[in-house]
Amino acid sequence: MTGDGTRSVRAGIPAPVAYEPTLPGPVFAAHFHLPGEAAGPYTYGRDTNPTWTHLERAIAELESPDESAEAVVFASGMAAISAVLLSQARSGDTVVLPDDGYQALPLVREQLEAYGIEVRTAPTAGDAQLAHLDGAKLLWIETPSNPGLDVCDVRRLARSAHEAGALVAVDNTLATPLGQRPLELGADFAVASGTKGLTGHGDLLLGYVVCRDPRLAARVRTWRKVVGAIPGPMEAWLAHRSLATLHLRADRQAANALALAEALAKRGEVTGLRYPGLPSDPSHRLASAQMRRFGCVISFDLPDRAFAERFLEALRLVDDATSFGGVRSTAERRGRWGGDAVAEGFIRFSVGAEDAPDLIADVERALDEAGAAS
Repeated sequence: MTGDGTRSVRAGIPAPVAYEPTLPGPVFAAHFHLPGEAAGPYTYGRDTNPTWTHLERAIAELESPDESAEAVVFASGMAAISAVLLSQARSGDTVVLPDDGYQALPLVREQLEAYGIEVRTAPTAGDAQLAHLDGAKLLWIETPSNPGLDVCDVRRLARSAHEAGALVAVDNTLATPLGQRPLELGADFAVASGTKGLTGHGDLLLGYVVCRDPRLAARVRTWRKVVGAIPGPMEAWLAHRSLATLHLRADRQAANALALAEALAKRGEVTGLRYPGLPSDPSHRLASAQMRRFGCVISFDLPDRAFAERFLEALRLVDDATSFGGVRSTAERRGRWGGDAVAEGFIRFSVGAEDAPDLIADVERALDEAGAAS
């Protein structure tokens, strides 16, 4: 079973049982029958759940199809991020983070420093984190970065980090396992928010961590148990159900994103356009060497805040919403949140699964209307 489509459809499906569903329904249970010694696989709802088990096997198959790996699912992407950082680093350790990554990372930095952990930061582009690895315990990579879409060389960074004695975690949210496999590139942890492209419908919160080293996975799993950052069984079941269309969504959205990026490249009011799949993008060559699909997110600048807000208001097929990766296109003026080093007219655009000609026509009409009102 080698194809992405086959793997997405079949991943984590249990062995068939006569007259039972192919994918068993969610198991709602706080406690399980537990006679005698507590030696069974399911004992208490904060520890384990059969619905998690199926989903974790599926995600592990997607992130590491050719080598055994263990996945641990969480209630959100931030729960997964926190689990890796706080289960591996101790007071006196050093962690290297990107300074242009997910907006919540500065909050993570505050917490790490409050625990006596030194935090060093550097941009994603140019593999700048290499200069900060001396004495580090953990290197955190986000590639492509969110929202700027810079790309770094995971193989190079992982090799150098391991030589320096550091573990390596890669946030794979934007790429998804069908776009990039960090464990194959040398990372110790593949981490992601399943809220976004993995599940793709914008209707649940989920996170996960995947490791090939069972000892690392055990520490992450213990952290989940201690802090109780567990997903609900319904969310886990919905996520597993959604995996069956991941390859369809990933292919359609990446194709749409490239088509939209090509159209935007011809617009005079658009500057700073970034999409790793665009041959003219500064990261294209490197992204092509380590990514199998380039994702669904495009970023670009419009002349100013007012222009960007008129553009967003004029869109008809695109929702003004945060997050990304869904089948319905969304866009937002990222500067409204603060915290990201972006211009006031910066747009992060998550390309959905609509028909590309319809989406491009809507975007171009909205740009025309925003410009006419200037």
